[in-house]
Amino acid sequence: MLLDGDAWRSRFERFTVEAWRLETLPQYLVPQEEEELQAFRSGVRIDPHAYSNEYTDDLKRLCREGKSKGRVHIVTRPLSEYLRYEFMYYLPHAWAGEQIRILDVTDRANPLEGVQDFWMFDRAEVVLMNYHPDGRQISREVYEGDVARHIEYQRIAIAESVPFEEYVKGIDV
Repeated sequence: MLLDGDAWRSRFERFTVEAWRLETLPQYLVPQEEEELQAFRSGVRIDPHAYSNEYTDDLKRLCREGKSKGRVHIVTRPLSEYLRYEFMYYLPHAWAGEQIRILDVTDRANPLEGVQDFWMFDRAEVVLMNYHPDGRQISREVYEGDVARHIEYQRIAIAESVPFEEYVKGIDV
């Protein structure tokens, strides 16, 4: 089943414990981010200490409710322009409660080679994120099989990654 609109948004409203994402691409071409990405290209940067928006407010609410939202992003260096842009927002997101981790496979084998992007909700439902190679989204699709392998992908991703703030210490993003 393909997900869009309210059916997609409802996954984030109804999860009870955890929403978790694996990101595997060096860029995501999201029309809603184009203006901010252009500003980033022009040298505009956010102040992570002052930054707040609907997303950070929602992360704080989830934490208060005892829920968690997290992700592991698989990267290689040098970081793409998009990743540098995205990392700018990761810090305030982490401070708001998102559990963001980075799996850098620059100088090592990727333990999740060939695994596609996905969201997992309460370790019970997986939504596959289908993208063109350039990062344009094709569709979101409810995975109909056993989620056990995605739980294992999550375990590997977390075990092989480091917290975002640790990853960016001492590097210029």
